[in-house]
Amino acid sequence: MSEHESAYALWALTASEPESAYGLWTLVIINSAVFIIFAFSFAAPRSGRDWRSFGAFSAFLVALFTEMYGFPLTIYLLSGWLGSRYPDIDFLTHDAGHLLEIFFGWQGDPHSGPFHVASYVLIFGGFVLLARSWGILYEAQRRRELATSGPYAWVRHPQYLGFILIMTGFLLQWPTLVTLVMFPILVTMYVRLARREERQAAAEFGDEYAGYAKRTPAFLPRPGAMFARGYRS
Repeated sequence: MSEHESAYALWALTASEPESAYGLWTLVIINSAVFIIFAFSFAAPRSGRDWRSFGAFSAFLVALFTEMYGFPLTIYLLSGWLGSRYPDIDFLTHDAGHLLEIFFGWQGDPHSGPFHVASYVLIFGGFVLLARSWGILYEAQRRRELATSGPYAWVRHPQYLGFILIMTGFLLQWPTLVTLVMFPILVTMYVRLARREERQAAAEFGDEYAGYAKRTPAFLPRPGAMFARGYRS
């Protein structure tokens, strides 16, 4: 199975959520394990800080799926406000957990709502970015070269960007108080890791990395950059 097919399989898993109540701890374990193992296969943590950042990402996924299928802590804490604002909605059903669709008045199946569809795109794109970036980085490290092709031609840290896209997608799909608190902490962690890696790359590659950093943004690609440079793998 190719990396794009693997990412599509993960996207399909999120798209086929069952209509059921909570307390589905088997689904919590299965979904957490599938996404964590898939991300691990491309993140390939090595150092202590790599493991800490990956562990924080894993904790984000576990917290998310715990509220999605196990115990709806956010809905419980907001039950008074939700009940008074939306008295006709049973927030203990699975569909009602898609809070953004509820807040913005989406009347149809929440799985086809605008925020949920956007989440599919971000999650799928994030895993594809992880998959593409890992292979290029691994080959560059094996040759002791600077990774500058594929996604690395657009941004200097595509793997961290992939993790951020995945987390953003899940927040759009199923926002919770815990993951909303964790998100900026994780983004800050990834930015700090990226800066530390940049200092190491600058020390190793000198002017070559300085030139690469000057023409390539850290996280957000410049408009039109992907089309101007093409997708070189």
